[in-house]
Amino acid sequence: QVQLVESGGGLVQAGDSLRVSCVVSGPTFSPYNMGWFRQAPGKEREFVAAISARRFYTNYADSVKGRFTISRDNAKNTVHLQMNSLTPEDTAVYYCAADARGTGYYASRSPTQYDYWGQGTQVTVSS
Repeated sequence: QVQLVESGGGLVQAGDSLRVSCVVSGPTFSPYNMGWFRQAPGKEREFVAAISARRFYTNYADSVKGRFTISRDNAKNTVHLQMNSLTPEDTAVYYCAADARGTGYYASRSPTQYDYWGQGTQVTVSS
């Protein structure tokens, strides 16, 4: 049973920084390719960032590139998303996702690539 648990969300002001994290547990011995997605009210779920299980290839949405940084600690089965220079447009529920089918070198932008999802953590940025 693969489980993903996000944490670190909260209420911040525009210009502030926030770090959300995701801890993964499951039956496999290898780390997963991981992604972060977000969904705001009235909008479709959108890709934010991804990182591969091996070599740590990364992929970012244009809207967050240069502001957000995805990282991982395989020893702790944890992936992080450091969010800087936050704006109200970043307000959303942030979800982490795990790719159970990849070979370890994928950092996909497509939600269909991911097999497991966390419950999400709310990030609210006030103006």
